[in-house]
Amino acid sequence: MKRSSVYLNHLGIVCALGDDPDTIRQRMAVGDPDCLSYTSDFIADRLLLLGLVEKPLPSLAYFPSQEQTRCNQLLVAAMSQILEAFEQLRNGIDPLRIGIVLGTSTSGISEGEQAINTLYHQGCFPKNFNYSQQEMSSPAECLARWLNIKGPTYVISTACSSSAKALASARRLLRMNICDLVVSGGVDSLCQLTVNGFDALESVSEQRCQPFSLSRNGINIGEGAALFLLSRNHGPVSLTGVGESSDTYHISAPDPSGAGAEAAMIRALQDAQLFADEIDYLNLHGTATPQNDKMESLAVKRVFNKGIACSSTKPYTGHTLGATGAIEAAICWLTLVQTDNDSRLYTLPTHIWDGQIDTELPSLNLVTQNTQKENLRYTMSNSFAFGGNNISLLLERTQ
Repeated sequence: MKRSSVYLNHLGIVCALGDDPDTIRQRMAVGDPDCLSYTSDFIADRLLLLGLVEKPLPSLAYFPSQEQTRCNQLLVAAMSQILEAFEQLRNGIDPLRIGIVLGTSTSGISEGEQAINTLYHQGCFPKNFNYSQQEMSSPAECLARWLNIKGPTYVISTACSSSAKALASARRLLRMNICDLVVSGGVDSLCQLTVNGFDALESVSEQRCQPFSLSRNGINIGEGAALFLLSRNHGPVSLTGVGESSDTYHISAPDPSGAGAEAAMIRALQDAQLFADEIDYLNLHGTATPQNDKMESLAVKRVFNKGIACSSTKPYTGHTLGATGAIEAAICWLTLVQTDNDSRLYTLPTHIWDGQIDTELPSLNLVTQNTQKENLRYTMSNSFAFGGNNISLLLERTQ
């Protein structure tokens, strides 16, 4: 029995690359290297390159205090881009059949850090602090109240695979006929907890990250939000394949063999009923840590043994942790959605790196500047998280 198609109808996105889809698409196409920002706000007396969203975000002054977080500001900024489309799609749908599934790893932890700092120096918490700001469910509850959504509303927090898993879960809600419309994606804001945590793991680079380079030495952490409107209504892109695995090799290190990553990609292909050589572009997880890039290159080489155009887009956005899966699915979506209807050529996201080849890694077909592909149809996006929590999403252009 053929399962119903689920479409990614509209996209709202904000990250270090920009705060609208067109700007983000254009900057990736030319390989714009000036997206990340230096700051010492998160580790005292240490200048780090991070994926900051520097443009002003919407005020949440009229939102309840428990919703007034930077994480929710990023979320509202992304949602505002697709608010009109959402209102049109929801017309005639019972609010009980509209859902929200989000991924995050930070929620309002930044506000908690600020509150504890105030307590330490002043002896009391700030008046506007609400402990509920830190709850993982806060972003989904914020959207549900604002948009008057009464259906399934929840957050998935599985580190760097969170929002890719949220999209997979949203597809299930639609296929099971529990929902007719789902707002899904991910959001994370920068905070001291994650920056210092990854620094303690010796995984933070002080320079721009260099995925798959001999000189790679760690990640640039980022922040952002990406939201899709998912439905069974025909749209420009469908979520055609999902593959998940859990290799449970180590609490933070990936399985060096890449077996879990390989399994996720193969299962996505099987779910979509496609062969590896039918996929046109792969968005690599590509964190630029020594072990992650090594295991992913091994897995990619085994699955796509004839070669595939691929790139890591983390040098543009930083590693946005819980938002990564949705942001990189959004990059695939933007790659598939052609703005020039007179052209059959699609520009692939440029892989930014220093070009220093690590001979211990299998060679990959990394996308160079202004690489175009004719009649692009299928893209895949990898997200691999702590604990061996792996997922690959396969997107198909349908228009």
